[in-house]
Parts: sequence; structure tokens; C-alpha cells
Amino acid sequence: MTVGMRLDEAVWGLLHQALQLYRDSPRATGHLRHQLARLEEPLRIAIAGPWRSGKSTVLNAIMGEEVAPVDGPDGDGVFTWYEAGPQPRATAYSTSQPPRELTVVKSATGMRVDLVGWRAGELRSIVVQWPTRALRQVTLIDTPAINGTDEHGRAPVMDRVLRDADAVLYLTRDSRGTDLRVLESTRESRVGQDAPVNVILVLSRVDETGGGRIDALLTARQLARRQYRDPRVNALCVHMVACSGLIGLAGRVLSESDFAALAQLARVSRAELEPHLLSADRFVRGELPVRLGGEVRAALLNRLGLIGVRLATTLVRTGCDSRGKLAAELIRRSGLTELRESVNRFFVDRHDTLKARSALAAVEALIEAEPGPGTDELLSAVEQILAGAHEFRELRLLAALRAAGLGFDAELATEARRLVGGDGVGLATRLGVAHDATVQRLWEVAADAQWRWQNHAEDPLLRLAQRRGAQVVVRSCEGMLAELAEGGR
Repeated sequence: MTVGMRLDEAVWGLLHQALQLYRDSPRATGHLRHQLARLEEPLRIAIAGPWRSGKSTVLNAIMGEEVAPVDGPDGDGVFTWYEAGPQPRATAYSTSQPPRELTVVKSATGMRVDLVGWRAGELRSIVVQWPTRALRQVTLIDTPAINGTDEHGRAPVMDRVLRDADAVLYLTRDSRGTDLRVLESTRESRVGQDAPVNVILVLSRVDETGGGRIDALLTARQLARRQYRDPRVNALCVHMVACSGLIGLAGRVLSESDFAALAQLARVSRAELEPHLLSADRFVRGELPVRLGGEVRAALLNRLGLIGVRLATTLVRTGCDSRGKLAAELIRRSGLTELRESVNRFFVDRHDTLKARSALAAVEALIEAEPGPGTDELLSAVEQILAGAHEFRELRLLAALRAAGLGFDAELATEARRLVGGDGVGLATRLGVAHDATVQRLWEVAADAQWRWQNHAEDPLLRLAQRRGAQVVVRSCEGMLAELAEGGR
């Protein structure tokens, strides 16, 4: 919420200024027109991370269907794009051939794409159109594994991720070492330094930690909150969540036959069943105290993993006595609910801000690649927009509030988060009033909030970081009052 020129308007003007400057360069003008077109497209969210971090499983869990991975030939760095479409369809884009339609085989829980005949290195992208509500506002991008950094400290795959996507879910097994170095390499540009607001860090495959205990998911969430308070971590992302994509996906696609098999297992006492859940081989091949075929057991193991089977049978014993109840609790416990809420709050609700950020980054990269007369003034315009964009300050404040609250007491931190859009960006939601509140009511609440937070911003007893945070809240209140004065609600 910018006081003065809106961020999207400023970026639109910047792109046209750049088009005029680079009018004699076909490559540059084509790139800039592409950026203008992107402003009108759905938000692009890439799911990135190292090998076996669970990228495709998390993507499937978000979509609620098994559509990934679409595996290219061995060694390929293929990006797979999932966008909304009226019917299942897949198109391959190669480095040497025209686009080619691929055969899509639809299953009960998703699809499979036939990639027979493609050679390694030939495919660049696959675009999958899929009819689902999950893709109405976003395009999801499944990316190749990021295997560390090169001698210059860069990850080539991550460079393309940052060019093609507006926001990133970066999956990590431990949020340390190589993964942090990869994310730190994304902050080399001015946009990366001033607006590190497009990454959510996901502590993934958490069902495999904690020695297989059913409280491993809770432990992982506590670990994510603790690690996010590390300044090195929260400087790189707007939030960090723990999520088991496997268990979250299991909850979203759980069938009645799955539930019936789990209910049958749950009728066995925990003490009697537990020895059979010590390893996958024991569960699939051992003599269970109930009649459950090997294929059914293997399907449950594939769907839930050992910890998921343990968790599901425990939940059935303790009250999840229907498929719907069990599915909902698996989704909640997996961390998928928190992940989806974070994506909505930090990415979807802020799509205009993130798209503007992408355009700023693109112009900055173009200036670096093709410097010339007038580019210094263009770079100054980029820096001016970054310095004045209140939208970026709101997101950075939200990240700081989630990390440690800036030392505000719980009530102040909660109000600050709400006023800067942490609970939703609508005026009524920001102000904490009914959605049918009158303009007069909205004005009164916004004016009162502005006055109180101005006092906090000028309070000499507060730390500098707290006063600066309060100044951001004041600007948000001023923006709301300006919007109301213009007749918006």
C-alpha cells in the first residue's frame, strides 16, 4: 500500500522508460515486453531445492493431486510448469524443435506424461495445463535439483528460477550449509538486497526425522520457528515452515479404501502393532495380526510412509473415525495447512508487489548485461522505486514480527501484523472490523490506529528497530486513509 504513486504504476512507467532507452536493441525490447506481459499473468511460484528434498511431493500436496514429477530424460535440467487449463494437456518445448504435444494419461489421483523418445539435454520446459482450483491464481514450477554452488558461489539452476519465477518455495532438509549459501547468492543484486521478500523456506521431509516418532512433525515445527529466529535465516526469507509433503498429500487424496485399511490396523493395540512398524520390510512382508494383503500394505506405505501409518492409526484410535476427519487431521499435522496459508498471505495476497519486484530485477539485470548511455539514470530510477516502495517494507516488517516480534509485547505485535496486512490485505481485515463496516467506521479506526502508532514511532523508550517498525505501520495507516479519501473500500 504505497502512499503516493503505486508500486505497480511506478514499475509500469520504468519498463516503458527502459523500452525507450533500449529501442534499438531487439533482444532487450523483446525481454522488456515480456516483462510487461508478465505483470498481467498469474503469479509464478517455483518450488526449488536440492536433490531428494521432496519438491514434487510438496507440489502435489499443494495441488491435491498426483501430477508431478514429469520426469525428463536423465540429466535434463527441465522446468515443468503447471498452469490452469480446461482439460489435461502437456506441451514440450525443446532447444531445437517446435513445441510438441505430449500424451497425457489421467489416473484416479492424477496423471502421467509420456516422454519416450526425448534425448538428454533436448528438453528445456514442459508446460502442463490442469483443471484445478489450486492453479486459478498461480502457476507452479517444478524445478531441477540444486546441487550446491559453483566456484563463484552461484547455483545456475537458481539463477533461472529467479528469472522465471516471482516467488520461491525453497525446500531444505536442515536449512544450513549449502542451502543457505544458495539463498545468500540470490542477494547479490540491489533488488535482492533491498527486497528479500520472495522466498519462503520450507523444512521438508520432516516425517523422516525424529527416529520415526509420531511427534516428529511437532518437533519439526518447533525447530523451524527456532531456526527462523536466526538472523542469517530470516534475512533471506519472509517465513519458514515445516511440512511433510508426503503426509499432506496423503490427507488430500485419502480414499475410503485407504481409510478402511487403516481402521483395520487401528483395531490392533499399539503395543501389538508397533513391532510390525519398525521397518518397511516388516510391515509389508511380516505376519500382521489382521488380514491385510501385501499389495494393500505396500500401497499404504507408499502413500503415508511408516510414520504416516503410525500417525494415521493413532488418530483413528483417538477419534478420527471417518475418512474426512482423518484426512483433515493428517493435512493439519503435516504442516501443509500452515504452508498454504503462508503462500496465500505472503505470495498470493501480494502478487502485484512480487510481480513488480520481478520486473525491477529484470531491468537491473538488463542494465548490467547491456550498459550504455542513459542506463545510469535508469538504474537510479530502479533504486528510487526500491527506496520508496512501502509494500516491500510491509513484507520485511511481517518477516521481522514472525521472527521475534521486534520486542513488541504480544498485543502490539498482533496489531502491527494485522495493520500491515499479515492477516489479509483488505481494508476491513487490516483494521479488524466487520467486512460490511461503513466508510466512516473504517476511517475512525484507521485514524485512531495511525495516531497510536505515531506515538510508538516517536517513543524514545522504544528501541530503534521498534520505532522503525512503528513507522511502517504508520505509513500503512496513512495509505488506508488515503484510499478511503479516494472512495475505496
